[in-house]
Amino acid sequence: MHTALLLEMASDAAPERIILGELSSGVTLAELGARARGAAAWLAKQPGETVVFLGLNSVYLPVTVFASGLVGKPFAPINYRLSDEELRRLLARTAPSVAVVDDAMLPRAEGVPGVQTVALSAFKKICADPANRAEELPYADPDIGVLLFTSGTTGEPKAAVLRHRNLTSYVISTVEFLGSDAHEAALVSVPPYHIAGISAILTGIYSGRRIVHMPAFTPDGWVGLAAQEKISHAMVVPTMMGRILDLIEQRGEKLPHLKALSYGGGRMPQVVIERALKLLPHVDFVNAYGLTETSSTIAVLGPEDHRIAIASDDPVVRRRLGSVGKPLPTLELEIRGPNGELLPAGQSGEIYVRGEQVSGEYLSKKVIREDGWFPTNDGGWIDEEGFLYVEGRLDDVIVRGGENMSPGEIEDVLRAHPNVADVAVLGVPDNEWGEKVAAVVVIKDGQPTAEELAAWVKARLRSSKTPEIWAFREALPYNDTGKLLRRVLKAELSKPAGELAGA
Repeated sequence: MHTALLLEMASDAAPERIILGELSSGVTLAELGARARGAAAWLAKQPGETVVFLGLNSVYLPVTVFASGLVGKPFAPINYRLSDEELRRLLARTAPSVAVVDDAMLPRAEGVPGVQTVALSAFKKICADPANRAEELPYADPDIGVLLFTSGTTGEPKAAVLRHRNLTSYVISTVEFLGSDAHEAALVSVPPYHIAGISAILTGIYSGRRIVHMPAFTPDGWVGLAAQEKISHAMVVPTMMGRILDLIEQRGEKLPHLKALSYGGGRMPQVVIERALKLLPHVDFVNAYGLTETSSTIAVLGPEDHRIAIASDDPVVRRRLGSVGKPLPTLELEIRGPNGELLPAGQSGEIYVRGEQVSGEYLSKKVIREDGWFPTNDGGWIDEEGFLYVEGRLDDVIVRGGENMSPGEIEDVLRAHPNVADVAVLGVPDNEWGEKVAAVVVIKDGQPTAEELAAWVKARLRSSKTPEIWAFREALPYNDTGKLLRRVLKAELSKPAGELAGA
C-alpha cells in the first residue's frame, strides 16, 4: 500500500469535504486529488528520480507529497533555513531530481547540477492544467515514500528512508478512516521537513480532518489563526508551547474551540506541561514520542494520563507527566543494555523498537537489525506500570568518573528554580574525570549566583551531579524544530570565556 492510496480512499468516500485551508474557501478532497494527478502527470515526464520541495507550508505541500507517491518518486522536503552553501550541498545529494521551489527561494536553488527547479507559481499552473489532469498516469509501484534529512545537530544530515509501507502502517494503525467530524481542523505549524509535518498530512487526509497550514510559526500568528479558524487539534514542539502559553496568559485567551494539543520533537519540561494543564483545562494534552526513523509516534501519554498525574499527590504517579506514556499497541519496545541484553523495569538503557512502521534506514546504510529491532540511540527506562521515560540521546550522556549521568535529570532540577527560565546541561572534557558537568542557564528574574544554583542542585541530587562549570546566556540555541544544539554550547564552553564561573 502506498501513501497516494490514502488520498484516493478519502476522496472517493467524501469528495466534497473541505480538507485544506480555510473552511470558507478551502480545497476539497476531490480537488486535492485532481491537483495531485495533474502534478503527477507532469512529473512522470521529467527526468528526475526524486521530487524535492523547498518552501514554506502551503496547500501545495500535500499536493506534492501525493503527486510524488502517484508517480513513484521519493518525496524529499529540504530545510530552507540552512545557509546557501548547506542548502545547495543538500540539494546536490538529491540529484537527479525535480525541485518545487517557492518563488522567493528560487535564486538559492538554481544551477545545482542534476536538479531541475520549477517555481511554485509555475507548479500551480501545472497542477491546474486540464491536459495534465486528463492524462493517463503510468503505472507506478513505489517503494521509498519520503526521504527526510535529519537535523544534523551532531554532523552532516543523514537521509532517513521512509518506505510507503512504513508510513501507511503508522496511519492505518493509529487513525480511524474519516473518523473526524467535518468541523474539526488541525493547525500544522511545524516545517515541511519535520516528520510531524509529513504525518500530519497523511493522518489528516485519512481521518478527514481539515488541515490549516501555518507558513512559519510565531506565537501571535498561531494564537490568532487558532481562534480565526476554530482550530480543534494542533501539534507543537516544546519551545513553541512555552511561547504560546506566555501569550495566552498575557492576553487572557481561552481558545475555546481547541480540543486536543499534542507535543513532541524534544524534551518537554515538566513545569511547562503543568502550566499548560492549568491554563487550558478543557484541552486534551498528548505527549507523542517518536523519531524520523519510526515514521512518527511510537509512544503516547494520553489525556487521561495527564489528568491523573496532575491531580495526584503520589510522587510516582505525578512524575508520569515527565514520561512519554506507553508504546503503541502495534509496536514492541524494549530497554537494552550495552551488550544488547534486555533490562528490567526501572533500569536505564537504550530504547529498542520493532514494528511495521519502523524504517531504521538511511540512504547510506541500514541501522535496523535482521530481526527487525531498531536501536534508537535514545536512552530511557520503563517503570513497573509500563510508562516510558526518555532520558535523551545516548550521545549526550555525561560520563564522569565512570558514572553515566542524564543531562535531562539535572536540567529538570534546575528548571524548578524560580529564577531559571531555561537551561542546558552537558559534559565537557576533563583530564581527571573524563568529563565535567557544565550548565548553561537563562535567567528569568534576578541573578542567582553559580554558588546558589549549585547548592540548589546539591540539595536534590548527588553531589557528583552538581555542575562544576556555569555559564549564563540570554537564550539557548535551538533549531527550528525545537532541538537544542548542544554541539554549539560545547564549542563555546571549550573556549576560554570570562563569563564562566566555577562552583
